[in-house]
Amino acid sequence: MNNNNSKTPDSPHVEYPVEGLTCANCAREMQEAIQKLEYGSDARLSFVNRKLTVHPSVDISRIEHVLKSDGARLVRNKEHNHEQGHDHEHGSDSHHGHSHDGNQLIKWLLGIAVILYLLTFVLNSVLPQPLLISLYIIAIVLSGYSTFWRGLNNLIHLKFNMDTLMTVALTGAVAIGEWKEATLVAILFGVNEWLEGYGMNRARKSIEALLANAPKEAAVLRNGEVIHVPISDLRVGDLVRVRAGEKIPSDGIIYEGNSAVNEAAITGESIPVTKKQGDAVYGGSVNADGLLDIRIEKAYEDSSLAKIMHLVQEAQDSKTPTELFIDKFAKYYTPAIMIAALLVILIPPLLFGQPWTKWLYQGLAILIVGCPCSLVLSSPIALVSGMTRSARNGILIKGGIHLEQLGKIDVIAFDKTGTLTQGVPSVIEEVIYDSERFYDVAGSLEQSSLHPLAKAVVRHIKGQRESNLFPEPLQLTTLPGSGIQGEVEGTTFWMGSEDILVHVLAADAEHMDTVKHDIHRLKEQGLTLIITADENGVLGLLGLADTIRPETKDVIKQLHQAGITQTVMLTGDHEQSARMIAAEAGVSSYYAKLLPEQKVEQIKSLASHWKVAMVGDGINDAPAIATAQLGIAMGKGTDSAMETADIVLMQDHLGKLPSAIHMARRVNRIIGWNIGISLTLKAIALLLTIPGWLTLWIAILSDMGATIIVTLLGMSILLGKDKS
Repeated sequence: MNNNNSKTPDSPHVEYPVEGLTCANCAREMQEAIQKLEYGSDARLSFVNRKLTVHPSVDISRIEHVLKSDGARLVRNKEHNHEQGHDHEHGSDSHHGHSHDGNQLIKWLLGIAVILYLLTFVLNSVLPQPLLISLYIIAIVLSGYSTFWRGLNNLIHLKFNMDTLMTVALTGAVAIGEWKEATLVAILFGVNEWLEGYGMNRARKSIEALLANAPKEAAVLRNGEVIHVPISDLRVGDLVRVRAGEKIPSDGIIYEGNSAVNEAAITGESIPVTKKQGDAVYGGSVNADGLLDIRIEKAYEDSSLAKIMHLVQEAQDSKTPTELFIDKFAKYYTPAIMIAALLVILIPPLLFGQPWTKWLYQGLAILIVGCPCSLVLSSPIALVSGMTRSARNGILIKGGIHLEQLGKIDVIAFDKTGTLTQGVPSVIEEVIYDSERFYDVAGSLEQSSLHPLAKAVVRHIKGQRESNLFPEPLQLTTLPGSGIQGEVEGTTFWMGSEDILVHVLAADAEHMDTVKHDIHRLKEQGLTLIITADENGVLGLLGLADTIRPETKDVIKQLHQAGITQTVMLTGDHEQSARMIAAEAGVSSYYAKLLPEQKVEQIKSLASHWKVAMVGDGINDAPAIATAQLGIAMGKGTDSAMETADIVLMQDHLGKLPSAIHMARRVNRIIGWNIGISLTLKAIALLLTIPGWLTLWIAILSDMGATIIVTLLGMSILLGKDKS
């Protein structure tokens, strides 16, 4: 790969780290400028990731010119030396280091500026005016130098953003001799800028904690020797050795050994899972105790962990409807504020003979209120925090738009088999007429069959008796559509559906009446029947069904408590079985005997009245998942689940779905509060211009106050303990 850039998977675009991004609104404006360049229409500049994604044909020198005008720059060539397998190892860490060092420097400069400003109060009556002004100038330079020059450059190019407003307000305050207020404005703006960077850095650090799960190298067994190779050099078919405490380098199958494996990086489940020879393991999981030799099934970039990391990073670049609205609002808001400020400066003096100095001062204060940064920040910190915490909890959300949508869902439709139920049949009820022979005969006939029903029968019988040994059947024959026939210890037996009853010739009428009554009773419960008989009568009946998952009933109850108005089960199973599972699970309604295309139609019907999510396994239910307004798949990172769904429950169970919905609704509430707080504080500040009470420091405090609240509320989502 070329050292100049980093290609994103499955796209012709290239990525560059960007340094010097100071505010979310500035990043938005730079993105709009880059999108106006040739081949730049789909460029994305992420303030969250500090990353520019562009088409390779865009003129990089023109992009650099756009960024330079705002004090930002691309990191290229030797500076940007992260190969695809090492993005998190080099790119993110070093970039975070630059960002961290920058924030530390800003903090120190602001601290010195604050001390000098406080000294002016103490020495106000002692020092002559020129020395006081010198202290003010030094404090202004320390806290606002870079912003001032960016704003001046913007003004020359007639580009109006927060830096421009700050520069105009600072220059105006100095011009009318308001040194004390000018200094306070510079310091408060510096603090505001630092807070904005701090909030996003905290959100980024939570993402980097996820990326830290990526293994760096693998111990490969070649020619009887262990060779340590970089993770990017790992090949399909390699045999790797993983010792206790080490990370599994990529998805594979255990070739030798057994151990407890912590899969928290993939599933969010903190309890280790026991793994043995032949079991699948996931890259990024930690081998807790034993020694494992693992045959690699996927190159690292195709592994579950790599896909999760890529999706988490990509998710932050997507825009939600709320963010798109804020961007559009901010685009017109700043020019409108500048026009309002100009009118405030001109109208009172020209029409009413008011003093110019007073209304120039008020106009400058309005310019400060015009900063849309806290408004632009209302959404991204909360969304990034929500998606990161969800990923940490084993819930992979593919974009902010899906997190926002999850918080608005009214109805959730579930596939039955494998989603609400275990997906494998179990014996629910047995009726035995011949206790001496029934278990031996049934176990003997079914022990070698691979049919799921036969496996369920053998599992059940082994649980009912001490010995797991059965007589070997002779002349075993399959009876198409009805069951099997075989000889056990000299007697011929049949096992299967009701059709085998034609072979029962010598049974007495009373016995058969009892059998038929029991068959009818089990069928009414929606159970699948397996009958064991010889020619003299029926030995026993087994009623089988797919049982609900242990968590299903509680999850459905929690979903209703969380505000989901309807839970719907969709299944291709017959009516009796569907009715039984629906009643046991506690869903609001169910639809049975549905073909895949009928499930799609049912989803469309529900979606015409409500906001609908569809939950399935990501394979059989792909059409319905894709049709719903929100698709949710389960399955420990299966390819089809990740590709089809908008949200993936990595645990392969429903247990964390209610917490995901609570998280999404909390994020939506916080975004709503952030927008309301930001606009309210600005409105209050603007209303103070009517009696002439608005000052420069009140103006910037209103914006800084909004930024502080928005940042803290957004970051609060990261707090608290996740469910295990």
